[in-house]
Amino acid sequence: MTLQQQQRGPNSGELVLIVDDVPDNLALLHDALDESGYTVLVATSGEAALARAAQALPDIVLLDALMPGLDGFEVAKRLKAAPATAHIPIIFMTGLTETEHLVAALDAGGSDYVTKPIKPKEVLARMQVHLRGARQARQAKQTRRALDAFGYASITVNAEDGRLMWQTPLARQLLMSYYGTQAPTTPAPVLAWLRRHLHEAQAQIEPPRLYAELGKKRLSLRLHQRLGAGEEAGEESGDWLIVMHELSDAAIIESMGLAFRLTSREAEVLYWVVKGKINRDIADILGASTATVKKHLERIHAKLGVETRTAAAAMALTRIRQLHPSWEL
Repeated sequence: MTLQQQQRGPNSGELVLIVDDVPDNLALLHDALDESGYTVLVATSGEAALARAAQALPDIVLLDALMPGLDGFEVAKRLKAAPATAHIPIIFMTGLTETEHLVAALDAGGSDYVTKPIKPKEVLARMQVHLRGARQARQAKQTRRALDAFGYASITVNAEDGRLMWQTPLARQLLMSYYGTQAPTTPAPVLAWLRRHLHEAQAQIEPPRLYAELGKKRLSLRLHQRLGAGEEAGEESGDWLIVMHELSDAAIIESMGLAFRLTSREAEVLYWVVKGKINRDIADILGASTATVKKHLERIHAKLGVETRTAAAAMALTRIRQLHPSWEL
């Protein structure tokens, strides 16, 4: 965290960097933004703007297009080229109204522009639009990072046109393995499931999960939330975040063995008991005799402190769902 960010109290406004070589312009905007609750930094040259932006990481930049030395177009290009500042929205302030100049501002990385003489109310309105978009992008990124950190893959899908808009590297691998598709194509079963349950999601009722099988592995998909759509938007709009988690028989068996201090074979037997298999079926699956499965089950009962396979299965199922919330029978 930078020094400027540390100095911003928890109730302070978002940080705005104003770049203009004309003091009167700076004063006008500074006062208007300050009164509106923003924390304001100023720079009077392109070089100072780059230094301030790198140090403070403002939430938005108001940038004069024409300045002596390093002009606004070059400042914008450099901000967008630097990973630390590339995400910051830039609003150009320019007296140039010719189409080629406005296009140049956008090509340089500008998100928007306002024309001089500056009207503070117009600037504030434009800022609010881009700051709202930036906040939503940051929230989405934080959500994805948190999910990835715990081994969950995520994708975003546009419900209206069905395109896969974003995916983590793990999600890319999982979609190719389970469905044989890659962005921007959303797997047909996933898209159909999404559209079928949008009404529930809109009503903040968690829809049923979608599952896909691949050998002994199982992919769970959960409809998490909608990103970047206003309250007035309809169901068939916005990008929806879908969280995926892959589980395998081996992972469940290993976690049961650790939880109940079972041997690997005892954990396997208990897993198939939870799945509703009888001793003969378990023997066939494990390549063992029915008598051997029975002996393992007796030891399992002793370790779990229960007397019946039904009680053992119920205890194991409860623990599995605690350790692997996305797992279902």
